[in-house]
Amino acid sequence: MNIALPIIALVVGLIGGFFIGVYYLRRQMTTMQNDPEMLQKVAKQMGYNLNGKQMQRAQQMMKNQNQTGARPGAAKGNKRRSK
Repeated sequence: MNIALPIIALVVGLIGGFFIGVYYLRRQMTTMQNDPEMLQKVAKQMGYNLNGKQMQRAQQMMKNQNQTGARPGAAKGNKRRSK
Protein backbone atom coordinates (compact mmCIF):
# COMPACT_ATOMS: atom_id res chain seq x y z
CA MET A 1 0.00 0.00 0.00
CA ASN A 2 2.98 2.32 0.58
CA ILE A 3 3.90 2.18 -3.11
CA ALA A 4 0.38 2.13 -4.58
CA LEU A 5 -0.76 5.47 -3.12
CA PRO A 6 2.01 7.61 -4.72
CA ILE A 7 1.54 5.84 -8.05
CA ILE A 8 -2.22 6.46 -7.97
CA ALA A 9 -1.61 10.10 -6.99
CA LEU A 10 0.85 10.49 -9.88
CA VAL A 11 -1.59 9.05 -12.42
CA VAL A 12 -4.47 11.21 -11.14
CA GLY A 13 -2.19 14.27 -11.20
CA LEU A 14 -1.06 13.60 -14.77
CA ILE A 15 -4.61 13.11 -15.99
CA GLY A 16 -5.82 16.23 -14.18
CA GLY A 17 -2.89 18.27 -15.47
CA PHE A 18 -3.55 17.15 -19.02
CA PHE A 19 -7.18 18.24 -18.92
CA ILE A 20 -6.33 21.55 -17.26
CA GLY A 21 -3.69 22.15 -19.96
CA VAL A 22 -6.15 21.39 -22.76
CA TYR A 23 -8.71 23.75 -21.25
CA TYR A 24 -6.11 26.53 -20.88
CA LEU A 25 -4.81 26.08 -24.43
CA ARG A 26 -8.31 26.20 -25.94
CA ARG A 27 -9.08 29.33 -23.95
CA GLN A 28 -5.86 30.98 -25.14
CA MET A 29 -6.60 30.07 -28.76
CA THR A 30 -10.07 31.63 -28.50
CA THR A 31 -8.58 34.78 -26.98
CA MET A 32 -5.89 34.92 -29.67
CA GLN A 33 -8.51 34.58 -32.39
CA ASN A 34 -10.28 37.72 -31.15
CA ASP A 35 -7.11 39.74 -30.45
CA PRO A 36 -4.95 40.48 -33.52
CA GLU A 37 -2.16 41.97 -31.38
CA MET A 38 -1.76 38.72 -29.47
CA LEU A 39 -1.73 36.72 -32.71
CA GLN A 40 0.94 39.05 -34.12
CA LYS A 41 3.00 38.62 -30.93
CA VAL A 42 2.88 34.83 -31.15
CA ALA A 43 3.78 34.94 -34.85
CA LYS A 44 6.82 37.12 -34.10
CA GLN A 45 7.92 34.70 -31.37
CA MET A 46 7.81 31.92 -33.94
CA GLY A 47 9.85 34.01 -36.38
CA TYR A 48 7.06 35.14 -38.72
CA ASN A 49 6.14 38.70 -39.57
CA LEU A 50 2.51 38.75 -40.74
CA ASN A 51 1.10 41.53 -42.88
CA GLY A 52 -2.57 42.55 -42.74
CA LYS A 53 -3.81 40.03 -45.29
CA GLN A 54 -1.92 37.16 -43.66
CA MET A 55 -3.28 38.23 -40.26
CA GLN A 56 -6.86 38.14 -41.52
CA ARG A 57 -6.29 34.72 -43.10
CA ALA A 58 -4.81 33.35 -39.86
CA GLN A 59 -7.75 34.67 -37.84
CA GLN A 60 -10.23 33.17 -40.31
CA MET A 61 -8.47 29.80 -40.20
CA MET A 62 -8.58 29.79 -36.40
CA LYS A 63 -12.24 30.78 -36.42
CA ASN A 64 -13.12 28.02 -38.89
CA GLN A 65 -11.17 25.45 -36.89
CA ASN A 66 -12.94 26.40 -33.66
CA GLN A 67 -16.34 26.13 -35.34
CA THR A 68 -15.76 22.75 -36.96
CA GLY A 69 -13.51 21.28 -34.28
CA ALA A 70 -11.50 19.56 -37.01
CA ARG A 71 -7.81 18.86 -37.18
CA PRO A 72 -5.67 21.23 -39.25
CA GLY A 73 -5.64 20.03 -42.83
CA ALA A 74 -8.60 17.69 -42.37
CA ALA A 75 -10.92 19.84 -44.49
CA LYS A 76 -8.44 19.98 -47.37
CA GLY A 77 -8.65 16.28 -48.14
CA ASN A 78 -5.19 15.43 -46.86
CA LYS A 79 -6.10 11.82 -46.25
CA ARG A 80 -3.69 8.98 -46.76
CA ARG A 81 -4.75 6.60 -49.45
CA SER A 82 -4.00 2.95 -49.03
CA LYS A 83 -2.93 0.97 -52.06
